[in-house]
Amino acid sequence: MELLDPLLLARWQFGLTTLYHYLFVPLTLGLALVVAIFQTAWHRTANVAWLHLTQLFGKIFLINFAMGVVTGIVQEFQFGMNWSAYSRFVGDIFGAPLAFEGLMAFFFEATFIGVWIFGWNKLPKALHLASIWMVVIGSTLSAYFILAANAFMQNPVGFEMAADGGRAELVDFWAVLTNPVVLAAFPHTIFAAWMFAAAVVIAVSAWHLSRGQHLETLRKSLRFGMWFMIVSFVGVFLSGDQLGLVMVATQPMKMAAAEAIWDSACGADASFSLFSIGTPDGSEEIWSLRVPYLLSLLSTHSLDGCVEGLNDLQALYSEQFGAGIDYMPIVWVTYWSFRWMIALGGVATLISIAGLWVTRKKATRPVRGWMWKIAIWSAPLPLLGSLVGWVFTEMGRQPWIVFGLMFTEDGVSPNVPGWTVLISLIAFTLIYAALAVVEFGLILKAAQKGPEPLPDPDAEGAESTALEDTPTTVY
Repeated sequence: MELLDPLLLARWQFGLTTLYHYLFVPLTLGLALVVAIFQTAWHRTANVAWLHLTQLFGKIFLINFAMGVVTGIVQEFQFGMNWSAYSRFVGDIFGAPLAFEGLMAFFFEATFIGVWIFGWNKLPKALHLASIWMVVIGSTLSAYFILAANAFMQNPVGFEMAADGGRAELVDFWAVLTNPVVLAAFPHTIFAAWMFAAAVVIAVSAWHLSRGQHLETLRKSLRFGMWFMIVSFVGVFLSGDQLGLVMVATQPMKMAAAEAIWDSACGADASFSLFSIGTPDGSEEIWSLRVPYLLSLLSTHSLDGCVEGLNDLQALYSEQFGAGIDYMPIVWVTYWSFRWMIALGGVATLISIAGLWVTRKKATRPVRGWMWKIAIWSAPLPLLGSLVGWVFTEMGRQPWIVFGLMFTEDGVSPNVPGWTVLISLIAFTLIYAALAVVEFGLILKAAQKGPEPLPDPDAEGAESTALEDTPTTVY
């Protein structure tokens, strides 16, 4: 493939900008909930420690939200710039959920963020608390509508082809919103976002605790973050199981590639591959370490279930959609991204389980310095797991941009030369790199500043200080 191939460059650009934008999405989804919980705890207990935690992680949330808005705008422009044929094909379908996301969910979320920011000391405490919960609802709805649009690419429903066969036309919006793929992917995505938010809470808390700072306040957030991580991982695991069943039903080729299973197998032969080595061209397996029955159990919830293999599906798709096309995704990318997704989330959860044990009240040994470092540097693990999960989701669908309806190569803009895509790719990469430095610097500064110190319980006026509203100068 030539260097200035518009298709190759357009795919790289959309992939890089989308993954970069997604750096901010899970933290927005997760921290909104964390801040709401902390503020609720303050509202119910009047413990000023929860107020200070609300302020600390509220600052990080707002910084991240602003950057997410900026980077998200680029995504819409790319549809028209590099993917006009695709936009024309799915525009009638995507228009509805994206309009709901922008005009209802995002505006709802942004409005109540404004109320929350400027409502300190101006609104009744209960009403101000309600505003941050409205932000949680708005951000969650926004994620649902986006995932509904993406689910159509994985499993097209609720449409009819136009008379000329050039575009899909929406006939059942409810079918789009209740696509089995979005019903399974939505909780999986939300729980994964919560895991990243928990990791950030743990890292910020561990950084201060390792320096002996804000011990009473940040011990609360540390323990909360660890429990939140574990609960969220359980949600990821259970929702991932359901998503796997849906994937087998709607995109069996993706599941076959995820397991590098070349020939259909049943029962004990439908084994789960822990590690596999294939030929250089990825066309067949040389050696693998497998667990009998496990793939059958995961794919069908039955020990004697059958799983279709890559070769059989290739023959089936050739007959169904046309011969002479390779319908297999890049197997090694799909195979390893699936495993890295699981491993990164699992390691983060194990760290939280160990952390709960070593920081328990009855612990007889102090937490070592290297333990704090592990807690701090493990913060990116859930985010990396989410990113490679999206690599698996999107690359496992190839060569389709809309499964069964449109190939990726047919979706690119027909009259855009490769050099223009290359220029915008370089420009976006440099701008995003600069924004990443700014984003990380602002969040790091807010995190290292930490919460306000707790009032001295013996000091005059300490009780009233603990119960008063937050200062208007916080934001």
